[in-house]
Amino acid sequence: MLTARFMIQVCGWAVGIPLEILAIIALLHYGYRRYPVVFLYLLANFISTVADIPVGIQSFVSHNAAITRQAAELYWINESVLQLLIFATVLNLIDLAISMSRWRRVMRAILTAAALLFAGITFWIQFEPPPVNFGVWMTPWTRDLSVCATILCLALWMILIASRKSDRTLMLICGALGMQFTAEAIGEAIIYLSVPRRSVALGTLGSVVAVAGNLICLYVWWRTFRAAARRPLSHRVAPS
Repeated sequence: MLTARFMIQVCGWAVGIPLEILAIIALLHYGYRRYPVVFLYLLANFISTVADIPVGIQSFVSHNAAITRQAAELYWINESVLQLLIFATVLNLIDLAISMSRWRRVMRAILTAAALLFAGITFWIQFEPPPVNFGVWMTPWTRDLSVCATILCLALWMILIASRKSDRTLMLICGALGMQFTAEAIGEAIIYLSVPRRSVALGTLGSVVAVAGNLICLYVWWRTFRAAARRPLSHRVAPS
């Protein structure tokens, strides 16, 4: 099962890194100032992926316990940063969606305070000091952040649908995130079911679904930003 998951991870790197680069370039051409948090998330995603590759390969090849522990710690550090950034990305997209509302400042302050409070409380609840391994408490904490981000993404989608003047680019960004969150949730559920059954095929399927969700999101973002960059300036939504 470990070999199968590693091969899936390698395939994810092989497809994901080019998509990350393409999405970053497309967003630079479109105007990263409108989506600065999305741009920051893409950069962090790319850097963390590149940082994971050498340690992950060394851990798989050597089977050294110390290197495996180092790879796990690096993975969870990167995962926590990315979860916080994806959390911030959804909040930033909501802020853009309510840009025309007269209650924007109040709603922005409430959302920011609620997000910081939620992240802080869940961290305090889940945190376990050493010698407890990172994964023991990081898994439920990042899961909590992911669930909250999913709920916020659903709220963003409802705001965009209800808006009289919808932003097509913003809707596609939100839709891609929704697909990623859904695929990750389904993949984690399948992997969880595979543990008591000791099913290698089921665990592999869960990994494939989770990785595919991230790749689909990157692909949609790349195509969305590329198409937006090709539109005349008069047809683009002005930065807020």
